Amino acid sequence: MNDAPRAEVLALEGPLSFESLPRVLAESDAYEARADLPDRLTIDFGGVTNVDSSAVALLLEWRRRALARGKQLAFVNLPANLVALAELYGVVDIIQSCRA
Repeated sequence: MNDAPRAEVLALEGPLSFESLPRVLAESDAYEARADLPDRLTIDFGGVTNVDSSAVALLLEWRRRALARGKQLAFVNLPANLVALAELYGVVDIIQSCRA
């Protein structure tokens, strides 16, 4: 019997921008609706090609949703410009708290 928490990695690709945000949120909603939602999700930003300020809002929303469900969330390979935007908006500590 394995009592270890279930974990998954979600690898993002392409832009995280105002234009792609509706699609990414719809995919997030579908993921959250899964009956087998893992205890821990790592979101890998290694394949992200471009970000704008809406990406910061997306990370904060994902964090809010994870906390509401009692799930662990980790961000890896955050693009430097995304971290810089988070610093500009004063939320880098919140986002950094999810860094793996």
